[in-house]
Amino acid sequence: MGSSPTPVVTRFAPSPTGFLHIGGARTALFNYLFARHFGGKFLLRIEDTDRERSTQAAIDAIIDGMKWLNLEWDGEITYQFARAERHAEVARQLLAEGKAYYCYATPEELEEMRAKARAEGRPMKYDGRWRDRDPSEAPAGVKPVIRLKAPQTGETTIRDLVQGEVTVSHEQLDDMVLLRADGTPTYMLAVVVDDHDMGVTHVIRGDDHLNNAFRQLALIRALGWPEPVYAHIPLIHGADGAKLSKRHGALGVTEYREMGFLPEAVENYLLRLGWGYGDEEIISRQQAIEWFSIEAVGRSPSRFDMKKLEHLNGHYMREADDARLTALVVPRIESLLERQLSDAERAMLQSNIKELKVRAKTLVELAQSALFFFRTRPIPLDAGAIKLLQPPAPEVLREAYKALADTAEWRTDALEATVRALAERLGVGLGKVAQPLRAALTGSTTSPGIFDVLSGLGREESLGRIEDAISAAASGK
Repeated sequence: MGSSPTPVVTRFAPSPTGFLHIGGARTALFNYLFARHFGGKFLLRIEDTDRERSTQAAIDAIIDGMKWLNLEWDGEITYQFARAERHAEVARQLLAEGKAYYCYATPEELEEMRAKARAEGRPMKYDGRWRDRDPSEAPAGVKPVIRLKAPQTGETTIRDLVQGEVTVSHEQLDDMVLLRADGTPTYMLAVVVDDHDMGVTHVIRGDDHLNNAFRQLALIRALGWPEPVYAHIPLIHGADGAKLSKRHGALGVTEYREMGFLPEAVENYLLRLGWGYGDEEIISRQQAIEWFSIEAVGRSPSRFDMKKLEHLNGHYMREADDARLTALVVPRIESLLERQLSDAERAMLQSNIKELKVRAKTLVELAQSALFFFRTRPIPLDAGAIKLLQPPAPEVLREAYKALADTAEWRTDALEATVRALAERLGVGLGKVAQPLRAALTGSTTSPGIFDVLSGLGREESLGRIEDAISAAASGK
């Protein structure tokens, strides 16, 4: 797009009627990256004019989601409802300039227009009956709304950075309400005034707002204000091509945190939903800022794929700093164990996390896979482990116990040498020794490498667990 003549200002403007969903998070990300790419500003506005449905809990959830994804906005948050008087003032200004008018149409008259439009199979359009009438003809007791005098002939073309050129005939637009009869501003008015007052240069939002852009432009032009550049991005669909719903993963961003995803993985995944840079799959925040261009956003809806997100998360888990990963997974382990970990246990977890994280796709899986370290003896065995401990496994474990008890240094390499030598002496493959050991030590059939498990648990705990498994087999439990 080349550098912009005025400093770029974008905004993310969610309605606090629910959590920050995944589509909203992607819109916020695209606005953030576009602003940062041009060294501009990224602003946050909470569109809380719907007092019935707006809640503080939803505002908190949106802010929490933004912070979790590290989408830092510039300056203070703008709350739309607090600016109602400013919005009303603009409507009154248009009225004074003859660019808007009082409309006294009654609810019954509007319902009649709606019914007529339905019968004719067309969208409802206000018929302009008060556009040129004198307010002195107003019926008694009807509080008027203020409507914009929209252009009635010609057309408007938007050069959208994503959708290309889109043209709408002015005959399709009606004189929209700016101020309701109770004096409260409409959403359309509030958005236009806020965008102008906040200095927004680029409006990047979902393509479900494309029709709104033409109505908002009519208002912007009536006010003689600078027109923003528009970019309407396609919505996200489920893997089956249907509109994204909860069953596809249309959850709040913070629910992905609960599901054990890392914010950088969610960010990278959202970035690649509808935008790309060559064949690059793994893209850091810095690269994203450098490479991002809104023209590279595709016009067709992208499909949400949970498996791809999990795969990406696995990559970021392997790359993550061990201390950070330990801090993130400790509360999950404590919740599963219903007790707190000691400092020694935390240290042991951190020293083993490098091995554990290789196999986990989420923090939930990581916590599950680490549980065996913290079980108290005798540890529970799952069905797979019980099967592995059927004869001749107890005999193998007796031999393993003796060999391991004689191992002078309890280090991974020494333990590996011991177990390999035992398998050779018994004339069996390494798996025939390693698998019963895994079942005895972890209570499961999957775990990090068995030598790392032995090393992580330590001599006393390892030998104790092997002893427990031999005893359980002997008593037929």
